[in-house]
Amino acid sequence: MRAIRRFTVRTALPAPLAALERLSLNLRWSWHPPTRDLFRDLDPQVWDAVRQDPVALLAELGPDRLAELAADDALVRRVRAAEADLDAYLTQPRWYQGAATAWEGGGPTSVAYFSPEFGVTTVLPQYSGGLGILAGDHLKSASDLGVPITGVGLLYGQGYFTQSLSRDGWQTETYPVLDPGDLPLTLLREEDGAPCRVALALPGGRTLHAHVWKADVGRVPLLLLDSDVEENDPDVRSTTDRLYGGGGEKRLLQEMLLGIGGVRALRLWSRLSGAPAPEVFHTNEGHAGFLGVERIGEALGAGLGFEAALQAGRAATVFTTHTPVPAGIDRFDAAQVREYVTCAVPAVDGERLVALGAEDYPGGQPGIFNMAVMGLRLAQRANGVSQLHGSVSRGMFDGLWPGLDAPEVPITSVTNGVHAPTWVDRRLDDAVHAATGARPTTEPGAWARAGEVPAAQLWSARRQMRSALVTDVRRRLRASWLERGATAAELGWVDDVLDPDVLTVGFARRVPTYKRLTLMLRDPERLRALLLHPEHPVQLVIAGKSHPADDSGKRLIQQLVRFTDDPAVRHRIVFLPNYDIGMAQTLYPGCDVWLNNPLRPLEACGTSGMKAALNGGLNLSILDGWWDEWFDGENGWAIPTADGVEDADRRDDLEAAALYDLVETQVAPRFYDTSGAGGTPARWLEMVQHTLSTLGPKVLATRMVAEYVERLYVPAATSGRTVAASGHAGARRLAAWVDEVRGGWGGVRVDHAESVDLSDSPQLGEVLAVRAWVSLGGLSPEDVDVQVVHGRVTQTDELVSTSTVALTHVEALEDGRHSYAGDIPLRRTGAVGYTVRVLPRHELLASPTELGLVANA
Repeated sequence: MRAIRRFTVRTALPAPLAALERLSLNLRWSWHPPTRDLFRDLDPQVWDAVRQDPVALLAELGPDRLAELAADDALVRRVRAAEADLDAYLTQPRWYQGAATAWEGGGPTSVAYFSPEFGVTTVLPQYSGGLGILAGDHLKSASDLGVPITGVGLLYGQGYFTQSLSRDGWQTETYPVLDPGDLPLTLLREEDGAPCRVALALPGGRTLHAHVWKADVGRVPLLLLDSDVEENDPDVRSTTDRLYGGGGEKRLLQEMLLGIGGVRALRLWSRLSGAPAPEVFHTNEGHAGFLGVERIGEALGAGLGFEAALQAGRAATVFTTHTPVPAGIDRFDAAQVREYVTCAVPAVDGERLVALGAEDYPGGQPGIFNMAVMGLRLAQRANGVSQLHGSVSRGMFDGLWPGLDAPEVPITSVTNGVHAPTWVDRRLDDAVHAATGARPTTEPGAWARAGEVPAAQLWSARRQMRSALVTDVRRRLRASWLERGATAAELGWVDDVLDPDVLTVGFARRVPTYKRLTLMLRDPERLRALLLHPEHPVQLVIAGKSHPADDSGKRLIQQLVRFTDDPAVRHRIVFLPNYDIGMAQTLYPGCDVWLNNPLRPLEACGTSGMKAALNGGLNLSILDGWWDEWFDGENGWAIPTADGVEDADRRDDLEAAALYDLVETQVAPRFYDTSGAGGTPARWLEMVQHTLSTLGPKVLATRMVAEYVERLYVPAATSGRTVAASGHAGARRLAAWVDEVRGGWGGVRVDHAESVDLSDSPQLGEVLAVRAWVSLGGLSPEDVDVQVVHGRVTQTDELVSTSTVALTHVEALEDGRHSYAGDIPLRRTGAVGYTVRVLPRHELLASPTELGLVANA
């Protein structure tokens, strides 16, 4: 029989323990060890049985046990102290409150952060991989810094999926149903107690209704929209059943609910809580891009024209792209987008809507609506997630800014970071604290001194972390084999899997082809030799999920699993199914080396290696993502790449051979060279100490969030306030100017440019005097910036390593012509050159390249 109704009965806590419910519902416990210890001590056995989930723990404790705990005065004092500590954390000024006093106009009063997934804790499984983990770390670090962010996402009734393996190593997926009542969430309700709703009108007279749940991520509210509402049609009700589940209409509905519904949920939250309306909107990848369409609709309803509404929204919007792979971008049929989105936001004209996501550039596909393209067009500020990824993104999207060289495309970069309190093992935190008196998990400045941990204590902590990983691997491997159909009697060998004294290499991530899960298998016999080396053995712990629809990724997993099943090597190499936060928190600290071998430059950032580094792990990686930026020769090893080799198989062979060589000749010998004091590997530990003290401060998500605040959020808030002042007078003025400039740009050209009094063989230090004559048509000199672009010249006369100098307006000539002049000091030798160009200029533009208009000589 099946229940016709489901509901959750909450535990009634005795008054002395009442604060435990509040402590369980604020996810700060997931990165705050004293609160976790408090919950563990309520009942250690139950705590482990419920996978360290405070909500589930409280549900399992019966009335007798709760009464016994309530009578324990010492425990009650701990509960009260924990609540007082949480109150202080939530209310006391933090970094942002102090820093904002130095910013003109102050920082934004509120920032809305939209993402399709959030990986905050394993007990709230609303993530699939790096994008979600990054979003979770962003919120947690914003909370620690006091940044007033509100997260917006979707609540997936079945999460992503639970991964297991068949007997022959094929990935299988199951989708356990998540009951929101069992999760650390509260349902937003109206004053009369009715659940709050947002609604989107759909074609055919249908309506998509959604409830709004709230998770408390420290100081940060996270709003999650849920389509599991009885009034919805069955097909619409399943919109949020699975993360990245389905395609076509369902995927479009998810992204409409996230973007359009998310803005409406924010308005509802502000009304209910009194929280200020967001001044800045941050779109984490293109999935949430429809938030800009909803905001245009709001502005149209307030009486603005479309162009003014667009400029008002753009000014206060930040867009972050996370993929260097075009296949990773959501693209829809333009006609379908027009039909659905104009139904939900009827104020927006269909033609103008479709133009926002149109691939109307060389190489684009007509009739397609590109979510990343829309995200870039709806945001005045955009960034990639590492320096290399920023460069790749500028080349990937340069078609949106014709006439500009890729380096000048207005996409900057903010390199990702990770949340230290979530990912740093306590044993390492304790070792640094013992040596320096400071805890790096709570005092970011302590990382610079982390190298002071004595070698013997560091080696001891690293071995304890490795031993914990070995224990966890054996537990997980046994459970996996039982799921694959083995009997307990067959699994005695599992007790000897891995060795806490053997060099341990980790590799864990999603399994798209470009991440090359099986590069290590290019030469199976050579890998066997490394694993079974008599003096310098290596052991590998591997994990990762393939998208359910990606059979090629599943075949890669199966290929690897079949290798790990070989009795000759299975004690040295394992594949663990169901990679998640819980597994990662033991895996990263327990690995001596973190392996990453993507196809360069297709790794946007790759934060797993950052988490390993914060635990004293050394990276062994292709120079891609963040590693390209921060590898210094002493914090790990760079795997040489065969850039330019077009044959994919040959490239893989070359790079795999380079990987084997590094492990065999450098990595393993250094780990086993225990000639240091007390039998420690002195040279290895020097690298670990260097990694902790130099990479530690760089890879922190607090550094990342502070960069977002100072470089993007504060300028966006300033721009947003400026265009919104006096009834959006600035937006109207900017819109009128953009229309005028776009309409008149056809008459803008560089008529002539010349250098004055320059010898045939100029010397370093001389001054290049440049004169230029330009036609501006109907535009005025105040509308443009005339620049000299100078730099080195290639054999094909291409300018590289360029700098720009603005020329000064000299005089107005007849027929809309003007003369300009300026001086350029010659500061480089060799082949140099220059050109002259004209760009639009307005004080409300974030950069002169923003409109994609340029007239080159």
